[in-house]
Amino acid sequence: MDKRRYGLFTAITMITGIVIGSGIFFKADNVLSYTSGNVLLGIVIFFVAAIAIVFGCLAISQLATRTDKPGGVIAYTEEFVGIGPSCAFGWFQTFLYLPTLAAVVAWVTGIYISQLFGIEFSLETTTLIGLGSLTVLFILNMLSARLGGYFQNASMLIKLIPLLIIAIAGLFLGKPGELITEGVAGFKSATVNPGWLAAFAPIAFSFDGWIVATSIGGEIKNSKRNLPLALTISPLVILLAYILYFVGISALIGPETILEQGDGSAFTAATTLFGNVGAKIILIFVVISVLGTVNGITLGFIRMPYSLALRNMVPGSSWLKKENEKLNGMPLNSAIFAYALSLLWMAIHYITQKLGMRGDVSEIAIGVSYLNYIILYFAVMKLARKGEIKSRLKGFVIPILATIGSLVIISGSVTHSLFIYYFLVCFLIILAGYLYYRTNKSNVL
Repeated sequence: MDKRRYGLFTAITMITGIVIGSGIFFKADNVLSYTSGNVLLGIVIFFVAAIAIVFGCLAISQLATRTDKPGGVIAYTEEFVGIGPSCAFGWFQTFLYLPTLAAVVAWVTGIYISQLFGIEFSLETTTLIGLGSLTVLFILNMLSARLGGYFQNASMLIKLIPLLIIAIAGLFLGKPGELITEGVAGFKSATVNPGWLAAFAPIAFSFDGWIVATSIGGEIKNSKRNLPLALTISPLVILLAYILYFVGISALIGPETILEQGDGSAFTAATTLFGNVGAKIILIFVVISVLGTVNGITLGFIRMPYSLALRNMVPGSSWLKKENEKLNGMPLNSAIFAYALSLLWMAIHYITQKLGMRGDVSEIAIGVSYLNYIILYFAVMKLARKGEIKSRLKGFVIPILATIGSLVIISGSVTHSLFIYYFLVCFLIILAGYLYYRTNKSNVL
């Protein structure tokens, strides 16, 4: 049965749809908080952080042109680095990175749905709404991969609407010139305290998720051509949209209001423009935007345990790699397992928020994931040294810049007050994956 059901447009919308979603709407205040309200410094940090995704995508695309095995980064690590590191990376992606990302972004849907319907805002309410959103989208993608792809395409187009409206309104109705002038005047003082480096952590969250699209590489039509194209086009669209929105909302309602309103700043900006009724309409677009991000993560995540199981890299592989022919070959057991992991991490996220811990459970995992990407960037350079990549730009310059970008992202995570604890959890899961490979070496494909 031909499983190649996604085209170039879906690949592009999956990357941009996962990345552009919740982060830009509820992390803008975090960025301004770390930069002492300096918008210019925030813009600079966005550009620097973009190096990680722009050149990261370009570097990974060199590997994507050389294999279309299922599993994305697991397949790339297996083929170009080694089976042991692939198993370790796969465990990290499956047990930590993807479920924490799914849990946190689903929780964010609870924030905006509460605002939309005027529901009393509380951690319990947003968590329950997030749980409901996550459940519906998992079911949607389990029942029909094609339907999940259609929703991804539609949500991507819809989610650009609030970004562009607020961006354009801020640029024309606000005073972006004054913000930049003030930013230049206060730039030096804003960078004296190294605390601004922590802004890379929330920005990393805003930019993250692009790697998830590689997990459906085996289901993309002509993936050796279309996936690299998607990885090249998408980051440029994302960077442009983010900068325009960040400057636009800052110019429209001011950095002070954004810091005061926090996660509600997008709603405040929409109310300023259109009043309460118009703001509700904009908020509907924002909700769809965030749901599109959850859908994209879900679409990729349900295949990750399956990809590990195909290689016998996880306990219960025979159960996880079963395909349901009634659902067009959907790895239903893998999807159920992914859903259970997401629920577990949503519960952990709830506990950390209840205890008042700063940040969320996904931020450190995102930072650590960039350490893993560096290994793949080195693999690209290794191919160049062997002469398999002829271009020095593609074989050396791009992966070096991607590595620098990753180190910048990691520097933001290191400043997190709970970094050592979260990093220890990441390390233990990666170690467990590698030890599982060593113990079951004869059975791992």
